[in-house]
Amino acid sequence: MTGKVRQLCDDRKAVGVAAALGHPCPMSTAPSPHLFIFGLGYCGQALARRQRALGWRVAGSSRKPEVVARLQAEGIEAIAIEEEAASCAVIEALAEATHLLSSVPPDAEGDPILRLYGEAIGAAPRLSWIGYLSTTGVYGDHGGGWVDEDTPPAPSSARSRRRLAAEQAWRALQREAGGPSVQVFRLAGIYGPGRNPLEALRAGRARRIVKPNQVFCRIHLEDIVTVLQASMARPRPGAIYNLADDEPADPAEVIAYAARLLGQEPPPAIPFEEAELSPLARSFYADNRRVANQRIKEELGVQLKYPSYRKGLQALRAKSASPPSF
Repeated sequence: MTGKVRQLCDDRKAVGVAAALGHPCPMSTAPSPHLFIFGLGYCGQALARRQRALGWRVAGSSRKPEVVARLQAEGIEAIAIEEEAASCAVIEALAEATHLLSSVPPDAEGDPILRLYGEAIGAAPRLSWIGYLSTTGVYGDHGGGWVDEDTPPAPSSARSRRRLAAEQAWRALQREAGGPSVQVFRLAGIYGPGRNPLEALRAGRARRIVKPNQVFCRIHLEDIVTVLQASMARPRPGAIYNLADDEPADPAEVIAYAARLLGQEPPPAIPFEEAELSPLARSFYADNRRVANQRIKEELGVQLKYPSYRKGLQALRAKSASPPSF
């Protein structure tokens, strides 16, 4: 990694690059907040916009040129990156960042961000907080029973096993570098504007699949961002937080409730055994658990804006029904 980064950045002698590679450089004793986000996707963009509105400097990466262009127009320092090559612009930004979030999933070879930028992250002189977005899938199947952050992980799929390995790699970075505080956030199913059962019903994609005693947990996008902000204000090295609302629920009931909000009949019930599902979709039904969320409330003082799917869907329905403002 060292040789690759040094060769890549040989023609970029900026102080930021030197700092990211571990060389001393002048810096303020009280740097202004600067957030860097690996993976400016659904969650990353939401956090970027909220912190930008608070006056933070915000930068981040995306592999989609159209996303980069749109976010740059909003004042976010978005950087286009490739999957297999480190970026000098990213390394320079890391040298100035005070906070770092990664939402990038691992691949078959491990965590791609740590593979390309682990050295630069470990040496970044201003970083005080790192967040890694993981999944509650690392807990595996508990037959509908409750899990919390002290429950030993037992991932049942290769996808979740890769996530657990990535969590461990990020936490090891903190131990090995003796540096910034690393927090892991295990997310339940994410929903919010543009990504929710109401939209699926409107588009004719929603299916009401019935599997007795099956529950899923979920978390609204706005509450995810609130938890991340609370953690930035109260970092705890090595902390793990579950992000789920207060009410695990039967997915068929959620679809039926969304249909009622739209004033339409719910899709017909389909027994799980008869449902035509992709291998990925079917794998989600292999695990059944209820995810406890007390830690975010007790440690971080978070009060969920949407403690149930009903509250969240009601707000999304009200927003979509509101007339546009000019």
